[in-house]
Amino acid sequence: MNKKILVLHTGGTIAMQADGTGKVVTNDENPMNHVTVPLEGIQVTALDFFNIPSPHMTPEHMLQLYKKIKTSSKDFDGVVITHGTDTLEETAYFLDTMEIPDIPVVLTGAMRSSNELGSDGVYNYLSALRVAADQKAHGKGVLVVMNDEVHAAKYVTKTHTTNVSTFQTPTHGPLGLIMKQEVLYFKTAEPRVRFDLDKITGFVPIIPAYAGMKTELLDILDCSHLDGLIIEAFGAGNLPQEVAKELTCFINQGIPVALVSRCFNGIAEPVYAYPGGGVQLHESGVYFVKELNAPKARLKLLIALNAGLKGQELKEYMEG
Repeated sequence: MNKKILVLHTGGTIAMQADGTGKVVTNDENPMNHVTVPLEGIQVTALDFFNIPSPHMTPEHMLQLYKKIKTSSKDFDGVVITHGTDTLEETAYFLDTMEIPDIPVVLTGAMRSSNELGSDGVYNYLSALRVAADQKAHGKGVLVVMNDEVHAAKYVTKTHTTNVSTFQTPTHGPLGLIMKQEVLYFKTAEPRVRFDLDKITGFVPIIPAYAGMKTELLDILDCSHLDGLIIEAFGAGNLPQEVAKELTCFINQGIPVALVSRCFNGIAEPVYAYPGGGVQLHESGVYFVKELNAPKARLKLLIALNAGLKGQELKEYMEG
């Protein structure tokens, strides 16, 4: 019996072409719509849902994707989303926090446009279809498939500007590998809280820490228009003491402040007890977000606020 797979094209490099000068430009017609699918037992229904570069992707676009998946799931066995790579990990994470139906949802893209030498788009697309049709992909959360690897949406990140193996999972490694005849999984996804949002609004900026940082960036923020704040801190979660003191002012005004590490690997945790150290920050009410980078932590806080989480419930969710 054929597996019915819904494909939602959203644009990105996988849908683009290089012009005569080598510049990559958008297409009116998605080349993936003309790809022959040489995969037995898979029936594809493709829809050009968006046609945008991924830097144009917003949480509102992500919510539209979620609603489409939710309303279409009864008619399909899996979903593939083709997406630009710059914000692919954020869309994947957003969808992974929603009440996605129990069917595989797979995101994929390309690092080389459709007419470039060594283009990876078609191969990644076909690999994503294989995973979406695989019974073993059920229960693993939203997946990212690129370059013969299967990654969990929560942890995967883009690590290189141009390399086809750009998507990696720091600390944990991939969930599985795409083999010639099968998809091999050697990890399972952990349980997670899921939300069913009707709208997504709010202003939650990201402020990175740097040596010699003062409070100037924080000072220009208008607290009356601020819903939350993400700080990308040093190491395990430390900041200059002036900045740490200023964050307390935000928290005292009821603005949730969450912290991640700017390190590529490892987990933010309150270890150091000097002024501005993680212990002081945590005691002041800063949330320490584990295992997420700053863009995903921003989405996590934005989703939680739109879901109405407050107080201890918000703290436990952000730090869970």
